[in-house]
Amino acid sequence: MYQREFEKTLRTTLPRAILFFGENEYQIANYIQYYINTTNSAESMLSLYYDEYSFERAKAYLSQSSLFGGTNLLIVKHNKKIPKKELDILVELVGKNPNNFFLFHYQGSATNAKSLQSSFSPKKGANWVRLFEPNSKESIEILQRKAKNIGLEIEPYAIQHLLLVLNNNIALCANELNKLAILGTKVTSKDIDRLVYSTAPLATEQLLIELFEKKPVVQTITKLLELGEDEFSILRSTQFFLNQIFLFHAFMKLNGYVDSKAILGYKLPKAIEEKKANLALRVKSHTLLKMFEYLLEIELELKTTPAQNRELLLYGVFIRLQSYL
Repeated sequence: MYQREFEKTLRTTLPRAILFFGENEYQIANYIQYYINTTNSAESMLSLYYDEYSFERAKAYLSQSSLFGGTNLLIVKHNKKIPKKELDILVELVGKNPNNFFLFHYQGSATNAKSLQSSFSPKKGANWVRLFEPNSKESIEILQRKAKNIGLEIEPYAIQHLLLVLNNNIALCANELNKLAILGTKVTSKDIDRLVYSTAPLATEQLLIELFEKKPVVQTITKLLELGEDEFSILRSTQFFLNQIFLFHAFMKLNGYVDSKAILGYKLPKAIEEKKANLALRVKSHTLLKMFEYLLEIELELKTTPAQNRELLLYGVFIRLQSYL
């Protein structure tokens, strides 16, 4: 089911086995917290995140009576699929005991989640919920409700500005609202600029990943420029990123495996390490050389181009870079 139908269901009942997936991590976290509060199971629940997941431990937990005479709430968060046989058994255990609840937050792609949905069939007393990324209007409404709940007075334009500064990340925006509430005064866009750290570096990383994945990049470039990044900083970040991809490419070609600490001198989070390794595997050495040479040429051209024409030139740079890939 989708969000509207799930919201309607929650008004009358609390489904006891749910698969959550999709792009709206913030709303999924809210639903999980709603379950914790509604079942009053903060002290008795079992949370198994990523490598903590153990089928035997999850099964044993749902097989026992609640230690506090209340509910057994099992929360599993993973970016990898759990075997269907294991999910079927866990959902079956939920069905056998009215005090059991099982929430599986799958953080992989929505496409991969399709194979998990059969384990959460309504016929088994379970269900799945897909949450899409909210549009601008929905994001503003979510943050306005958040501000009202914590007693924060904030200008509507300031919320829009906060979303821009934090690259439309609802979870980050909600955290910043909590911090801004400490001020005890009405918050304006000037307060946002003064107190909130921009996620422009994260948006730049997103842009460069999109570049190598041959996805449309115009919208992300526009967003970066709106965040205050200039053409030269974007170009420098592109050169730095390209250099990292080259180092990954060369290391894996020589050694047959990836190790970000050996490559960069520090260990990247596993997901980022794998992402850069995959990007490096897609590109050939002579292609990387062409891109390096082109960036050196364009750096000189950018420095001699009138300021009013640099933005247009930057869009052309990324279109040209993608043509090499």
